[in-house]
Amino acid sequence: MAPFEAMTYGNGSNFTSPLGRLDEEHRPTMTTAAKVDPNHPALQGSLTPPANCRSSKVLNFSPGPTNLPAAVESTILRRCFPAPSTKRLGSMALSHRSPEFGAVLRNAIALTRRVMDVPPEYEILFTQGGGHGQFAAVPMNLCPDRDAKATYIVSGTWSSRAVIEAEKYCTPTTISSINEDGSTFTTFPSAERILAEHDPDSKFIYMCSNETVNGIELHRLPVFDDADNTSVPPLVIDASSDFTSKPISWRKSNVGILFACASKNIGHPGITMVIVRKDLLGQANPFTPGFLNYETNILAENVWNTIPTFNVDVIGIMMEWILDQGGIEAMEENSIAKAKLMYGLIEDSNGFYGTPLDTSSEYRSRMNVPFCVAGGGEELT
Repeated sequence: MAPFEAMTYGNGSNFTSPLGRLDEEHRPTMTTAAKVDPNHPALQGSLTPPANCRSSKVLNFSPGPTNLPAAVESTILRRCFPAPSTKRLGSMALSHRSPEFGAVLRNAIALTRRVMDVPPEYEILFTQGGGHGQFAAVPMNLCPDRDAKATYIVSGTWSSRAVIEAEKYCTPTTISSINEDGSTFTTFPSAERILAEHDPDSKFIYMCSNETVNGIELHRLPVFDDADNTSVPPLVIDASSDFTSKPISWRKSNVGILFACASKNIGHPGITMVIVRKDLLGQANPFTPGFLNYETNILAENVWNTIPTFNVDVIGIMMEWILDQGGIEAMEENSIAKAKLMYGLIEDSNGFYGTPLDTSSEYRSRMNVPFCVAGGGEELT
């Protein structure tokens, strides 16, 4: 099969699924001539549409970075790449220590605090190294030596990676929700189980609120008691893929640290937001590199090293857009509506599409939906 050529079936026509009507009358039979070409660009992850694609708009549903809202991209072009006649520099060309960038930085922080209702006892940092950098930074900042304890809730791919990295810097206890057959994760440990099984000497309890690969999400962070939640260690939340999609109960859930990669919901790759409670500072392992040390960067007001100025500006523009759309409540309503459309399509496809998460699951992700075609049949997929 030539690159970008649509698969053809027994009647010689291109197959378009009439979702929900996949009985034998409508189910096509693939001919032997229509075998899958392993070098087909789509199987290599190509994001370039075929030449005969009728749509003028290209959308990316792959993991990692993707399009920002059209209004945001338009504002970025205007604000960050000004015409020479304006006699000003865009954020990509500003010195990170200039007063002009200082205004950009303060704006992004203030808007984030407003959008996400971040209490005053938390600092907002812009770091580099992505989520993987924070897998190391968290235990290095909260555990003064490798003997220090931590509890990790292992609920999917990303929390599994996090605990492997943490083992270099602390002594973690794991609470896993892997399925009994060891194949995948389709649930989270309950708050009751976490309360019963966590190490009480832990410096923190770590969890990923949305496991993208596994398609499961905590739509609300756990609360472990009815008072101030201080009977358990502070939570550390990897919110890389669901930040700005729902409210965060900072105090009620005893959040100590929350981090989020920009390239999911708040901007372009190359910057990670870290929101850390001030009382957790000053505990870092002495071998923590300066660019990963939260206290070092807070004291330097986010410019201990050269901060990615353009990315900070983009986050500020995204936060402005969220406010214009109605704030975090509107973002959550949009997420619920879009997830309902996706899952509805899967459930109404008469088995053409499938997902590992049962309809009764309270953990179905609103952010991303893993699915297979025809029960995982590679040839039809």
